[in-house]
Amino acid sequence: MSTHEQYEQWNAVDSYLSDTLGLADPALEAALKASDAAGLPQIAVSAPHGRLLHLLARIQGARRILEIGTLGGYSAICLARALPEDGRLLTLEFDPRHAEVARGNIAAAGLADKVEVRVGAALDTLPLLQQEGASPFDLAFIDADKANNPAYVRWALELSRPGTLIVVDNVIRDGKVADLTSEDPAIKGTQETLALIAAEPRLTGTAVQTVGSKGYDGFALAVVTG
Repeated sequence: MSTHEQYEQWNAVDSYLSDTLGLADPALEAALKASDAAGLPQIAVSAPHGRLLHLLARIQGARRILEIGTLGGYSAICLARALPEDGRLLTLEFDPRHAEVARGNIAAAGLADKVEVRVGAALDTLPLLQQEGASPFDLAFIDADKANNPAYVRWALELSRPGTLIVVDNVIRDGKVADLTSEDPAIKGTQETLALIAAEPRLTGTAVQTVGSKGYDGFALAVVTG
């Protein structure tokens, strides 16, 4: 099977899963359309992945969620819908234009009272959260610039409690993560992130490969154990 045929099959299966499991959602579809219209990159998580994030937040019983990398707010909507009435999600976005689109999408989904979008470089914002006493978070979802992922995981750990779940997206990168000679900052950052999860005694984690409408990728999961 050619690479093109593989992608066609992966897309078809994602469509089948979305249809069969009833993953179509007007608010999420509107968020994608608004993001496309604003010219945002088409890199939001897929519908099955979004539902997985929602389920992880529900299984976790999350009341406070940290997201690093908002884009158009698709994943923030998925996560925030799992929160209880008094739950809150704080999402960090570098690009003011992306943040503006995300705020509109989140408000349209009826979640403006549960979600705060902060604009700025996450590595500048995260220390402020610690100073404000914003932690601990019950779940952290990291989906931003990959070169800084090791630092993001360290900060997620600092803002956590025992039992916090940390999810890092896009860790397989079309299989390139296994290329130990790569000089790509995104690949090196991903490799360092996985090594950090393995070496950090307060974390127990794994990584899972995935295929689908977003291609060949995967995510890492780590639980704070101490």
